[in-house]
Amino acid sequence: MKCPVCGMEGKEEIKTLYKGKVYHFCSTGCKRAFESNPEKYLREGPKGMPHE
Repeated sequence: MKCPVCGMEGKEEIKTLYKGKVYHFCSTGCKRAFESNPEKYLREGPKGMPHE
């Protein structure tokens, strides 16, 4: 399961449900970014980005 925000490996415990599908994230920062604009990340796909 890849993080839809950055493409890194997602973690089982960091997830959200959107339109009936569960998405996993590598960090809470990526989860917050996705939740603020999910269609952007689903449309554009993951982008590499620096993490804290």
